[in-house]
Amino acid sequence: MHKGPVNVAFACLGRACLAGMLAVALPALGQDGGGTEAEEPRPAPRWPDGRISFTGTPDEIGNWDGPPTATLANRANAASSGFGRSPNLPTNLMDSDVPFQPWAREVYQERQATFTKDDPHTRCKPSGGARMFHTPYGFEIVDLGEEILFISVGAPHSWRVVHMDGRAHPENPKPTWFGHSIGRWEGDTLVIETVGFNDKFWISRGGFPHTTELRTTERISRPDFNRLRYEITIDDPGAYTEPWTGGWFIPWVPGNEPFDYLCQENNLDPQRMVGPQD
Repeated sequence: MHKGPVNVAFACLGRACLAGMLAVALPALGQDGGGTEAEEPRPAPRWPDGRISFTGTPDEIGNWDGPPTATLANRANAASSGFGRSPNLPTNLMDSDVPFQPWAREVYQERQATFTKDDPHTRCKPSGGARMFHTPYGFEIVDLGEEILFISVGAPHSWRVVHMDGRAHPENPKPTWFGHSIGRWEGDTLVIETVGFNDKFWISRGGFPHTTELRTTERISRPDFNRLRYEITIDDPGAYTEPWTGGWFIPWVPGNEPFDYLCQENNLDPQRMVGPQD
């Protein structure tokens, strides 16, 4: 059983409750998520023990809203985001440089033609890998000390557990949508290693394929109050010739709260899931 503030967080699982345990108000920040040219970016909040926090402050609730335009590898026609620039990390590869195996490149190219229509997420399937981190309508990060929960709104009310208690992966994990995740802190960066994925989801909205051999290493940090930096290394010898890395920045949305988002697996009107047709 957790003690002290962690017990309180577990009891409520809400930003208002979690925020009440954080250091109080910090300096104001510009609308672009990184401060203005005349103003330093606002520092991220911290827990009383000094650990970085991925939630709000006592007076400021909100959550993270993954940019729908984010990609793990840049495409020539990639759109920009609300930052006024691409959300993608400057270290991202071009998709032509991703070390696909031939079959995986063919699948990726096919998915570019159909894109969202064939994304399992639009059929109410859980979003494994990086896909959760650009799911719309926001997601919560709940730090319980020995566990960290990622709770998605724009999905079938999915949640993911990251074990922080020093355990190892099971020897033969049963393949699941989110896999088996263990985490550790490297300074202010949360490092998550995951194995045991099924092959039923897209790694990201961009449609990168994978197999059940997939292993991921994610690095999540909060360089300032209004941004998360998300990076994932994909190691899947079944689909790629070598590991590769990509990621994006994720904006904080003040006042954004979970709502009763419903998603039914047997949706009978898929035409309306892909937008108007030309």
